[in-house]
Amino acid sequence: MQAYIEERKILAKIRKQTLYLSALLLPFILLVISFEIGPLVSMIINSFYADDGISITLDQYVSIFTSKFYVQAIYNSVFISLFSAITSIVVAVVVALSFTKFSKQAQNRLLMISNMTSNFEGIPLAFSYIILLGNNGLFTLLFAKLGWDVFAGFNLYSWTGLILVYIYFQIPLAVMLLYPAYQGIKQQWKEAAALLGASKLQFWFHVGLPVLLPSIAGVFSILFANAMGAYATAYALVGSNYNLLSLQIAALVASDVTLKPQLGSALGVLLASTMIIAMWFNQRMMRRIRRDL
Repeated sequence: MQAYIEERKILAKIRKQTLYLSALLLPFILLVISFEIGPLVSMIINSFYADDGISITLDQYVSIFTSKFYVQAIYNSVFISLFSAITSIVVAVVVALSFTKFSKQAQNRLLMISNMTSNFEGIPLAFSYIILLGNNGLFTLLFAKLGWDVFAGFNLYSWTGLILVYIYFQIPLAVMLLYPAYQGIKQQWKEAAALLGASKLQFWFHVGLPVLLPSIAGVFSILFANAMGAYATAYALVGSNYNLLSLQIAALVASDVTLKPQLGSALGVLLASTMIIAMWFNQRMMRRIRRDL
């Protein structure tokens, strides 16, 4: 009888703790529903309405895939996201490795700088590039005055300039995410490989890189999604001169001329689907890589 009473007390205590934790999570759950799940569900539902907002139809998706303009926007966004993500991940692998060669104090300072740089994006980043490398930018005028044709063929407001700015804010983020993975490579592994006659290059090719591959694949998907969803930087730098998916969505839902929220919602669903597919592919790759290891 005493054991039964004790068990009931323990169950009541667990139930009380669960209720208390649920109450603490309630604000977070409401926040997620209000600002993430709610808008997402509304966007999906809205994408199946006609322009009148009453009739249910698939015309919005048909319009997207039969329009060369919107297909080009999808292609351009995927291209710039892939290019910036691949370039950034290659650079970040080398930079993150170089961070590990410094002392702990120097590593902390370098990580702090990377963290600050990774958060410097959007309109402030575009404005900074315009001041430095624009047509009348500081470096552009300085080098022209010195007679150096360093930026003679460079146009910040072109695809080259846009990709450069994307890579700028992608590299620090990739470094921040890849750096912890290098902490998993133990010094004993390097010593054992050296005792067996392996060079540093052989160690990284046969041991280090396979260990890092899951992290590299994960960071790549994050960089791709980050570039696909980037809007403020592209808008501040090139405006509507270039056809990107994020710019077209904004033009359709907030423009005074071509206001078509239903079509914008359909483009938003395709943008979200592209990022979900990229992350799904990344998860499959990571699972396969871990299994092979």
